[in-house]
Amino acid sequence: MCDYSLHSVQTRPAKVGDQLTIRDFGTGTRGFAAAEDSSVAVCLRPGTELSFQQNVSLGKFGAFFPKKRLASQTALFRQINVDCSHIHHDALEFPDGQVVLLTRLTEGQSATVLQLPADPLVAPAADRTLVTA
Repeated sequence: MCDYSLHSVQTRPAKVGDQLTIRDFGTGTRGFAAAEDSSVAVCLRPGTELSFQQNVSLGKFGAFFPKKRLASQTALFRQINVDCSHIHHDALEFPDGQVVLLTRLTEGQSATVLQLPADPLVAPAADRTLVTA
């Protein structure tokens, strides 16, 4: 899924192994860009596991949130505030439980998609061996 402010940008779904970069798409938010084409936003599903090349860095955000480096290189993608249509939804949850909006991350950081969440629409095939008495 991609944040509402990226709906005017070309997008594609994330795949395991994708090399992604935080990019400002000029739409009022930052998001993940595809390595093969920085103009394409890569949309993640909630529960996608990411590994950053370095500890995650947050940019200055207004007067209340100074620049900061987190003590983590891994995160899970989450969507928050989904009941409010015109605020940012894309966020990362870090191992310490901290949740940070994706748009707060410093541009240029690289991450790898380690794992996608299980698809809730596709149930595993049950063993259909017929047993007769």
